[in-house]
Amino acid sequence: MPRVLLIEDDRAVREGVRLALRRQGHDVAAAGTGEDGLEQLRSFRPDVVVLDLMLPGMSGLDVCHRIRGADDQVPIIMATARGDDVDIVVGLEAGADDYVVKPVQARVLEARIRAVLRRVGGTPSDGTTPKTETHGELTIDRAALTVTHQGAPVALAPSELRLLLTLSASPGQVFSRQQLLEAVWEHSYHGDSRLVDACVKRLRTKMGEPPGQPRYIQTVRGFGYQFRSR
Repeated sequence: MPRVLLIEDDRAVREGVRLALRRQGHDVAAAGTGEDGLEQLRSFRPDVVVLDLMLPGMSGLDVCHRIRGADDQVPIIMATARGDDVDIVVGLEAGADDYVVKPVQARVLEARIRAVLRRVGGTPSDGTTPKTETHGELTIDRAALTVTHQGAPVALAPSELRLLLTLSASPGQVFSRQQLLEAVWEHSYHGDSRLVDACVKRLRTKMGEPPGQPRYIQTVRGFGYQFRSR
């Protein structure tokens, strides 16, 4: 039974979402503040966190930073009451794997949760791609779903790992943002390309790529991204 931690300050919304997710077969823990959410994160050990951006006191962004700062790669779905571009981009760059705009229908949230949980499994090898591959100082083990850079482990969130696995499986191939949305986030044609751009930015940072001088993930202006094996 998937374990979901819901961090939402509005009591009515919190209870409604909690009941809806339980009806879908999830084990749900709910918190009304960021501080309580972090405490339950340690004790409940959820498979995914649904995190309201606009929390009193410790904000959702602060909670997201705290989770990622502790190298906890639990998937995070950010919920925002506004579709504000700045809020969404800042949340994604803070480490959220996906986002939904409130009020969100239970079936939409359920679909996002299922999709992010599938991403935890990464991208399996098709039998033609080596299970372990080295690209310069970067080593990717597709069987163990681990990544190292200069011999040190790189802690990647599920979306970051799946994006890297997708791009590196076909070095030199140019992927459009829409292709990556469908392959990594399972979003339809109307998916938000900011998910891709924010994830690429986080991935480049974690792999030690110098700002403005990407070594592995190259931007193809006006189209998308490609992986360069060095």
